[in-house]
Amino acid sequence: QVQVVESGGGLVQAGGSLRLSCTASGTIFMADVMDWHRQAPGKQRELLGSIAGGGRTLYADSVKGRFTISRDNAKNTVYLHIHSLKPEDTAVYYCRSRGSVGEYWGQGTQVTVSS
Repeated sequence: QVQVVESGGGLVQAGGSLRLSCTASGTIFMADVMDWHRQAPGKQRELLGSIAGGGRTLYADSVKGRFTISRDNAKNTVYLHIHSLKPEDTAVYYCRSRGSVGEYWGQGTQVTVSS
Protein backbone atom coordinates (compact mmCIF):
# COMPACT_ATOMS: atom_id res chain seq x y z
CA GLN A 1 0.00 0.00 0.00
CA VAL A 2 1.42 3.33 -1.08
CA GLN A 3 1.14 6.31 1.24
CA VAL A 4 2.23 9.87 0.62
CA VAL A 5 2.05 12.24 3.57
CA GLU A 6 2.86 15.94 3.63
CA SER A 7 3.65 17.94 6.75
CA GLY A 8 5.09 21.25 7.84
CA GLY A 9 2.36 23.68 6.83
CA GLY A 10 0.94 26.35 9.07
CA LEU A 11 0.48 30.07 9.53
CA VAL A 12 3.55 32.15 8.73
CA GLN A 13 4.28 35.83 8.27
CA ALA A 14 5.14 37.31 4.93
CA GLY A 15 8.87 37.43 4.35
CA GLY A 16 9.52 34.29 6.34
CA SER A 17 10.58 30.85 5.24
CA LEU A 18 9.04 27.43 5.55
CA ARG A 19 10.07 23.85 4.91
CA LEU A 20 7.46 21.33 3.89
CA SER A 21 8.13 17.60 4.03
CA CYS A 22 6.65 14.72 2.11
CA THR A 23 7.26 11.13 3.08
CA ALA A 24 6.33 8.23 0.81
CA SER A 25 6.07 4.57 1.69
CA GLY A 26 5.26 1.48 -0.32
CA THR A 27 7.23 2.63 -3.35
CA ILE A 28 10.76 2.28 -4.64
CA PHE A 29 11.36 5.81 -3.41
CA MET A 30 14.83 6.38 -4.85
CA ALA A 31 13.48 5.63 -8.31
CA ASP A 32 10.41 7.86 -8.00
CA VAL A 33 10.03 11.34 -9.38
CA MET A 34 8.48 13.51 -6.69
CA ASP A 35 6.47 16.62 -7.52
CA TRP A 36 5.22 19.51 -5.44
CA HIS A 37 1.97 21.22 -6.40
CA ARG A 38 -0.26 23.79 -4.76
CA GLN A 39 -3.84 24.88 -5.04
CA ALA A 40 -4.94 28.30 -3.90
CA PRO A 41 -8.59 29.06 -3.14
CA GLY A 42 -10.57 29.38 -6.35
CA LYS A 43 -7.61 28.45 -8.53
CA GLN A 44 -6.44 25.37 -10.37
CA ARG A 45 -3.76 23.16 -8.95
CA GLU A 46 -0.35 24.18 -10.26
CA LEU A 47 2.90 22.28 -10.55
CA LEU A 48 5.72 23.95 -8.63
CA GLY A 49 8.56 21.63 -9.43
CA SER A 50 9.91 18.12 -9.56
CA ILE A 51 12.90 16.18 -8.34
CA ALA A 52 14.17 12.94 -9.84
CA GLY A 53 15.64 10.10 -7.83
CA GLY A 54 19.17 11.29 -8.47
CA GLY A 55 18.37 14.82 -7.37
CA ARG A 56 17.86 16.61 -10.66
CA THR A 57 15.27 19.35 -10.24
CA LEU A 58 12.93 21.28 -12.49
CA TYR A 59 10.93 24.32 -11.41
CA ALA A 60 8.02 26.33 -12.72
CA ASP A 61 9.19 29.74 -13.87
CA SER A 62 6.88 31.39 -11.35
CA VAL A 63 8.78 29.96 -8.36
CA LYS A 64 12.38 29.84 -9.54
CA GLY A 65 14.68 31.45 -7.03
CA ARG A 66 12.27 31.28 -4.06
CA PHE A 67 11.40 27.59 -3.96
CA THR A 68 13.91 24.79 -3.54
CA ILE A 69 13.16 21.08 -3.74
CA SER A 70 15.47 18.50 -2.20
CA ARG A 71 15.23 14.88 -1.14
CA ASP A 72 16.71 12.42 1.30
CA ASN A 73 16.35 8.95 -0.18
CA ALA A 74 17.49 7.33 3.06
CA LYS A 75 14.44 8.85 4.76
CA ASN A 76 12.03 8.42 1.82
CA THR A 77 11.39 12.13 2.14
CA VAL A 78 11.29 15.09 -0.20
CA TYR A 79 11.34 18.70 0.95
CA LEU A 80 10.03 21.99 -0.36
CA HIS A 81 11.79 25.06 0.99
CA ILE A 82 9.92 28.31 0.44
CA HIS A 83 11.74 31.59 1.00
CA SER A 84 10.47 35.16 1.13
CA LEU A 85 6.90 34.02 1.61
CA LYS A 86 4.14 36.16 0.15
CA PRO A 87 0.43 36.24 0.93
CA GLU A 88 -0.20 34.84 -2.55
CA ASP A 89 1.68 31.70 -1.53
CA THR A 90 -1.32 30.83 0.62
CA ALA A 91 -2.53 27.47 -0.65
CA VAL A 92 -2.78 23.78 0.05
CA TYR A 93 0.52 22.20 -0.92
CA TYR A 94 0.49 18.69 -2.33
CA CYS A 95 3.14 16.11 -3.01
CA ARG A 96 2.89 13.52 -5.76
CA SER A 97 4.91 10.37 -6.24
CA ARG A 98 5.45 9.10 -9.78
CA GLY A 99 7.08 5.74 -10.21
CA SER A 100 6.79 2.17 -11.40
CA VAL A 101 3.83 1.47 -9.10
CA GLY A 102 1.86 4.44 -10.37
CA GLU A 103 1.05 8.00 -9.29
CA TYR A 104 0.00 8.81 -5.76
CA TRP A 105 -0.99 12.07 -4.11
CA GLY A 106 -0.81 13.11 -0.52
CA GLN A 107 -3.68 14.76 1.31
CA GLY A 108 -2.01 18.16 1.27
CA THR A 109 -0.81 20.58 3.92
CA GLN A 110 -2.21 24.09 4.34
CA VAL A 111 0.12 27.07 4.19
CA THR A 112 -1.31 30.44 5.14
CA VAL A 113 0.83 33.56 4.79
CA SER A 114 -0.23 36.64 6.71
CA SER A 115 0.71 40.13 5.55
